Amino acid sequence: MTTSRAEKYQPLLLAGLALIVLPFALQALGLSLNTGTMVVALAVAAMALNLCVGYTGLVSFGHGTWFGIGAYAAGLIQLHWFGGEIWLPLLLSTIVVAVLSAIVGVVILRRRGVYFSLLTLALVALTYTTAFRWSNVTGGEDGLGGLKRGSIGPFSLDNALNYYIVVALLSLGALYALLRLVRSPFGHVLMAIRENQLRATFQGYPVERYKLGVFVISAVVTGFAGGLVAFQNYLVSAEAVSVAFSGELLAIVVIGGMRNMLGPALGALCFILFRELFSIWTPNWLLWFGLIFIAFVLYSPGGLIGIWDTISRRWRPAPEESAAMSKRRIYEGLPLPDFLMPRSRTGKVLEVDGVSKSFGGIRAVSNAGLQIRAGEIHALIGPNGAGKTTLFNLISGLYPADTGTIRLNGREIQGVPSNLICHSGLARSFQITNLFRGLSIYENLRLSLQARHAMRFNLWRDIDSYSDIHAETAELVKFLGLEGIEEIEGGELSYGGQRLVDLGIALGSKPQVLLLDEPLAGLAAAERERVSNLVKNIAANIPVLIVEHDIDRVLGFSHQVTVMNQGEVLMTDTPDAVRADRRVQEIYTGTGIPEVVHHRTDDAQQDAARLLRFEGVNTFYGKSHILHDATLDVREGEIVALLGRNGAGKSTLLKTLAGLVPLASGKIEYAGSDIARLPAPDIARRGIGYVPQGRGLFAGMTVRENLSLGRLARNTDGSHGVVWSEEKIFEYFPRLKERMNVAADYLSGGEQQMVAVARAMSGNVKLLLLDEPFEGLAPAVVLELFRVFDQLRRHVSIVIVEHNLDLVLALADRVFALERGAVFHQGPAAPLLTDLEYRKQILWL
Repeated sequence: MTTSRAEKYQPLLLAGLALIVLPFALQALGLSLNTGTMVVALAVAAMALNLCVGYTGLVSFGHGTWFGIGAYAAGLIQLHWFGGEIWLPLLLSTIVVAVLSAIVGVVILRRRGVYFSLLTLALVALTYTTAFRWSNVTGGEDGLGGLKRGSIGPFSLDNALNYYIVVALLSLGALYALLRLVRSPFGHVLMAIRENQLRATFQGYPVERYKLGVFVISAVVTGFAGGLVAFQNYLVSAEAVSVAFSGELLAIVVIGGMRNMLGPALGALCFILFRELFSIWTPNWLLWFGLIFIAFVLYSPGGLIGIWDTISRRWRPAPEESAAMSKRRIYEGLPLPDFLMPRSRTGKVLEVDGVSKSFGGIRAVSNAGLQIRAGEIHALIGPNGAGKTTLFNLISGLYPADTGTIRLNGREIQGVPSNLICHSGLARSFQITNLFRGLSIYENLRLSLQARHAMRFNLWRDIDSYSDIHAETAELVKFLGLEGIEEIEGGELSYGGQRLVDLGIALGSKPQVLLLDEPLAGLAAAERERVSNLVKNIAANIPVLIVEHDIDRVLGFSHQVTVMNQGEVLMTDTPDAVRADRRVQEIYTGTGIPEVVHHRTDDAQQDAARLLRFEGVNTFYGKSHILHDATLDVREGEIVALLGRNGAGKSTLLKTLAGLVPLASGKIEYAGSDIARLPAPDIARRGIGYVPQGRGLFAGMTVRENLSLGRLARNTDGSHGVVWSEEKIFEYFPRLKERMNVAADYLSGGEQQMVAVARAMSGNVKLLLLDEPFEGLAPAVVLELFRVFDQLRRHVSIVIVEHNLDLVLALADRVFALERGAVFHQGPAAPLLTDLEYRKQILWL
């Protein structure tokens, strides 16, 4: 997986040839050599900005700040201390930029995404105002003049060719340094941060330190380019720190190509040529340049360099994924590689004691505790909302615990940053595959192993020189059964392949204990068997704490099981004891004793017209196959319950029906019309209301405004069903009448759920989709909502997902049970409500 020496330094060779040809090409176009010097200096600045934008994902709208500060610092140092010399002013100006950028970076890098970008924009606006108005120092609108280029021995730098040669050689030196940087361990981590900052943190990288380092390096090189331009013009003006110039610099990077070191240099050449040549015909050349910039953003995000890549892919199309996956060489039963063997193989490895965590008024985990011993697989199970993933996040350092202690090999780790917890010996996978999608499989795994290496912060040494890291990566690839497809990008893999890589990334951290969050979710049968065997193989040496909704399988290979319910640990025991425990059975299948009196008349809707037909639907999240030929129907005036374990596809079915998740194949007919390919707003206008789990209210708006927005884009003429006016809604939710002018986020949980349902019903609604409507509500509120839903069947049909089986079976007319995205049982709700043994037969282990 190493790169040849010729490939490494090909950009340097191409740049050298371009610098030789550039003066002759400009002369042929009638342009001066000074224009060539400007192209080269701008190319250096753009390549430096590309370190932030293209390699790290830090989009700076104000990088002209450092260009201008570098220019002003070089000019002022020469004018006040070093006369006609340029070398010391250039060197000292870079030190000035380094100090200032480090101070600024500590402040603005605390914000991410658009907030970081806006802070850089504010910075350049502040710098421009200071430069323009601080006339005593900067020269104000007249600029800082009187600069001199000096000479090198007998060669005067006032000669355009001599100065061009000097700038060209310095630019080659800067390019060489940047190439060494991006090929170093430090540079490869920058690309990992760009692709997935959270995963880089959990691999053990102190992400904020890396971002600060690249921000300062980028600023220093940009400031160096600013100093070169200052001596080129013998003048520094406030335009060098203007917002417009920063925008041009960013546009140069985008047009040239962000993911390639020479792309911004090509962009600088095109920008200068466009400005110099096109301005001859029109003073509005910037308008046309802006249109070109928009075209590149829309149609060629890879810039000019990306155009060639697009053309080459059409000439040489990449192999189909199925063919690529068939090249895997799978070695079943390989022993865990020696370099992954933990230090200790006896005793307690992980201890969690009395851990609690609240989010606002919601207590997600309460006084939870468990112990993981060496050589065991410890399963963590429980119904939806039990607090399993939150406990995972507390142990791995994603969230700080409010109370309690977490010990890894006897040392407390609660409150320790995630990257340091990883270095202490705890690694985790994620419920949703969390890869560096734009990097190859090999890079994904190598970055994880590199994080444990002593030279992981090296900025100069080539990554290929670390033969030990490459040997370990190759061995890990073989152990995972990914040999033969190492060069495929993570995002191009099948879902099963992505799960293997996700597991491999966690393994590459050389953990003492491994946390696996639903590693079998979404996998086909063969892949589930392979990953299960892999987990058992790993656990023979590395203890594993696993959350998994395939309870049958996880109880089959676990040594100990901890059951959580409503944020608390219910019990910890052997799989057989857990399987036989009545309390555990009840939290999954209910007690068989309904908490409410219902008005359902069984079989009353047998002859009712069919309102919805959901037939043979397949749905994917990325490459994860969630719904498998799912089929159900709903009649008018009927309440249908969707049952199944966590991860069975219930919520995805509702979202597919509402148009929020596109289906890959199948039919959805509603009220006689095909709605399978309609966007979500059009489906809502047809009369389908959706209440998501968590309510999804517009928190800053009043109840009245929430209801008005629910009604705004829907028919209210009664053509599709009952018109749910405010007066009619108050008949079912009288409490809301008194709360109409109260902001939604100031309501109680029950009132918020009422508003969410009322908003979904606003307009002509005939079908209501409810996702966990009773979750987190007080018993009195649950009964109140139950009565409302029971009465609503006279006007609307309802499809409901709810983990409280006693409650939902008392409410529903019919049920459809899902497992792994497919409907495996359908029928009336009454038998499942009254016969607990039958219910266990259908829904238990």
